[in-house]
Amino acid sequence: MMALALKKKKVKEKIMLFFTNGLHQGALKIKGTEEEIQTHGDGRSNRHLRIDMNAEVAVLCKHGQLKDALGIVSHMDNEGIRVKTSTYTSLLQVCFNEKSVTLSKLVHAHMIQTGFKPHFSAGNKLVSLYAKWGDLAEARRAMDEMPERNVVSWTTMIAAYARNGYSDTALALYYEMQTTGAQPNKFTFASVLPACANLGALEIGKEIHQEIIGFGLETNLFVGSALVDMYVKCGRMEDAHNVFDKLPERSVVAMTAMIAGYAHNGYIDEALRLFWGMPEADGISWTTVITALSRGGRHEEALILFYRMQCAGIEPDRFTVAGVLPACANMAALEHGKEVHEYLIRSGFQSDVFVGSALVDMYVKCGSIENARQVFEKMTHRNLVSWNAMIAGYARSGYFDESLNLFQKIKLTSLQPDLDTFLGIIHVCANLAALQQGKEVHEDIIKSGLQSDVFLGSALVDMYAKCGSIQEAVKVFDKTPKRDVVLWTAMILGYAMHGCGKEAVRLFEQMQSSGTIPDEVTFIGVLSACCHSGLVNDGWQCFNDMSQLYHIMPTMDHYCCMVDLLGRAGHLDEAMDFINRMPLKPEAAVWRSLLGACGNHINVELGEHVAQRLFELEPEKAANYVLLSNLYAKAGKWDGIGNVRKMMKDKKVKKKPGCSWIEVNRKVYAFVGGDRSHPQTENIYAMLETLSGKIKEAGYVVDTSFMLHDVEEEQKAYGLFHHSEKLALAFGVITMSPGIPIRITKNLRVCGDCHSAIKFISKTVEREIFVRDASRFHHFKDGKCSCGDYW
Repeated sequence: MMALALKKKKVKEKIMLFFTNGLHQGALKIKGTEEEIQTHGDGRSNRHLRIDMNAEVAVLCKHGQLKDALGIVSHMDNEGIRVKTSTYTSLLQVCFNEKSVTLSKLVHAHMIQTGFKPHFSAGNKLVSLYAKWGDLAEARRAMDEMPERNVVSWTTMIAAYARNGYSDTALALYYEMQTTGAQPNKFTFASVLPACANLGALEIGKEIHQEIIGFGLETNLFVGSALVDMYVKCGRMEDAHNVFDKLPERSVVAMTAMIAGYAHNGYIDEALRLFWGMPEADGISWTTVITALSRGGRHEEALILFYRMQCAGIEPDRFTVAGVLPACANMAALEHGKEVHEYLIRSGFQSDVFVGSALVDMYVKCGSIENARQVFEKMTHRNLVSWNAMIAGYARSGYFDESLNLFQKIKLTSLQPDLDTFLGIIHVCANLAALQQGKEVHEDIIKSGLQSDVFLGSALVDMYAKCGSIQEAVKVFDKTPKRDVVLWTAMILGYAMHGCGKEAVRLFEQMQSSGTIPDEVTFIGVLSACCHSGLVNDGWQCFNDMSQLYHIMPTMDHYCCMVDLLGRAGHLDEAMDFINRMPLKPEAAVWRSLLGACGNHINVELGEHVAQRLFELEPEKAANYVLLSNLYAKAGKWDGIGNVRKMMKDKKVKKKPGCSWIEVNRKVYAFVGGDRSHPQTENIYAMLETLSGKIKEAGYVVDTSFMLHDVEEEQKAYGLFHHSEKLALAFGVITMSPGIPIRITKNLRVCGDCHSAIKFISKTVEREIFVRDASRFHHFKDGKCSCGDYW
């Protein structure tokens, strides 16, 4: 109680201190008035003084002299002279004009201190002021202090709640108003209907519509527009259209609501028809149509309309810009995007977080990662959208380390990573085969409570599979409660990647039994699994079921898988016959699969025929020449290898440099063939020499046929042993504790010599070694590979 009394005393002192600030100025005006009135009787002078002083306050308020006015009010309070309601109303009006929340609160506090009970004019003005500035608690307090409330009081408060997102409270207050006997007017209905729209409360909206009809206000422009907007946002276009058609004249609000409704429901042409029929469209209408066109995939039209808007003299706002930037992004229209950016700078919108995020996304999707970075770094405030866009941008441009660094920085802010954040960073971990960091992200997902999300489940399964931990992928799959086609497919693809064909087929059968309908990607996964495991019969069964049971027409990817399956199994003539019977014209990937199979089974005649087809389709792709050279090497046709080298030299074809990555202590290291840039280069090459000696003693023989360069055999052997995956492996051996599996990712298909060498090394160093190449996973252990040399 003592603390409360002390608090009240401090508030009173603060109020009186402020009011006294204007007392000296106000007292000069009051002194003359008092002297003039003292010649009359006491009763008369008090009455005249009250009238004159209230009038004086009104005049001062009219001229904006608030401090002087407050000084007089303070003097009146000290002299026991009653302050009229109109005087407080004048004071509050000045506060409104000055846009001062502080002064409003001080006037309000003075009213409470003096025991003044505000009636309609002053009370409603006070409620309106607080509502205008978003202080709903004070607005409600002011309303509750009013001895009587009229429809204006209730309507002001209802509108404030609806406008600030407290739609359920707005509806509750509307029903409370009705219990008091107060009758709603057109402004009340126009204020409560947005609350129904925000909540999607269609039934309540319909009830209020009936009340509106009862009051004869359905065709009122103000109320009718709010009704149209409510029905549109509740997804009832037919009802919205019925109300719209009854309006004697169409307001911009009503027409914009209808345009938004058509656009939201995909009727963009209807939205445009209505838009072009508007006598005078405002900025909101333009923005609505531009955004609708952009979201509807009509990007060029959105951009044209953006320029026409400016020609019409309408200045785009931040919402317009945020609507048109995705159009630039999806068209990869970088120059147009830069023009929009320049407009933002001129208009002062660049610092807006909403616009900044859209800019980052636009530059990312246009492939201008440097511009995206500059915009991102200049943003004073960043939301998750901007962070997510930048993480995705770095990943798309191959800057995976930067993506990981940004993710760590998000965790240092007050922002909580969301679904999009986690999906983006899981993709990064998968591409880097960064298992340890992927596990840490998985832990963050569990802490966030999103671990049961099926999208994240699918991404985690994919990540663990690509990081070489198929066991962890299976655990995530088993723990995900809801399984959709994407999750089933991710697990099937994971098995395929690891050469677990039988497991993939078995899981596919379980998927069918569960009632989940497979899609075309699922069949690619099953066919790929059959390829890497030699399951020809299962592959044929899957291929036939796709069209016969599920009515999915095979694409080029499916045909390519079948050629690969038949070719790997040695059914080369059947594969060639299959290609000849394809309803689609074979693409290079189909011929490349068959050429690889010709190399594995040493069919030079067919291989040369297939290679010729490949060179016609892709004369500059080095992989085609490498495959033919490998075929010649296995067949002992050294002249053929020489011819291939000459062809490559004449056509200036260069083999794509191999690059391998390895994760050590949460950091990813990259190596290229013959790389000497690493700080531990001397140790790495020394370890390679040691390993080379040990595996040669164990029976390893260098296979120089995989070298295309025309150099001496000794140089070939040297070059082969310095391939990027071997450098990464040596680095892993010297930096990682004994017994810890080594995981390597390579951008190209691992060559036969490296495959053979790593088998020997796995036994020599007594470690499990996982290598993910451009084709599949190789799990080396005790001198053997999970692929069974079938890759």
